[in-house]
Amino acid sequence: MTTFTNNAGIGANATANDDALLDYDPNRLLDHLVDRLHLKNDAALARMLDVAPPVISKIRHFRLAIGASLLIRMHEVSDISIGNLRILMGDRRGKFRVAFSQNDVPGASLRAA
Repeated sequence: MTTFTNNAGIGANATANDDALLDYDPNRLLDHLVDRLHLKNDAALARMLDVAPPVISKIRHFRLAIGASLLIRMHEVSDISIGNLRILMGDRRGKFRVAFSQNDVPGASLRAA
């Protein structure tokens, strides 16, 4: 089986040995970004991403999910595609679903709380 590697260092043909990529683990993504950007630590990564250092810590300890805006910022600073960032993170969803509130739905009546 021939395997090639894309610009994020991810093999194109997944095998049974790549099962670790299928588990959600934001630490793998953060570690990859630190290595790729030649940064010293998470504080330097936070500065590159323009977020407070506690945000990185909360992500590492599974208390905060990586949101869309942070994922886009990671793409901008690393030049890794959004799809490859999601693979590194272990996000296997085919689509992103947007949760609408009642106020976001067109034609919905607005009510006072």
